[in-house]
Amino acid sequence: MFEVTDTQKIGVGLVGFGVSFLFLGVLLLFDKGLLAIGNILFISGLGCVIGPKRTLSFFFQRHKIKASVSFLGGIIVVLMGWPIVGMIIETYGFILLFGGFLPVAINVLRKVPGLRIILNLPGISRMVDSVAGDSDRVTV
Repeated sequence: MFEVTDTQKIGVGLVGFGVSFLFLGVLLLFDKGLLAIGNILFISGLGCVIGPKRTLSFFFQRHKIKASVSFLGGIIVVLMGWPIVGMIIETYGFILLFGGFLPVAINVLRKVPGLRIILNLPGISRMVDSVAGDSDRVTV
């Protein structure tokens, strides 16, 4: 098992707060202040969780440069005051950057007792299976 440092624990908290602020910013009709704070918290939390050097190497890999430019460009557009356009650009970059991680995250969420029931509901199950790339999954 690996040890979780205090910096990583703080990073998880920052990422959680960042996602919460982003959700609230979208929920409150693209409030640019909440979206800007959410973006800053998310990026700083990611840097704390995996480290600054690995964060930079993650964002600036040669095959991920288009995704990184879209994601970081969307953040800049949000900070400049165009929240809807910035969030569209940022969402595109986020899907390109973290799309390979989504199946892993969904499979982890399927093991959480409360979420397991929700993710196995008939309509939601088909949608989650298509995102996870697990179309021939057998549910018991």
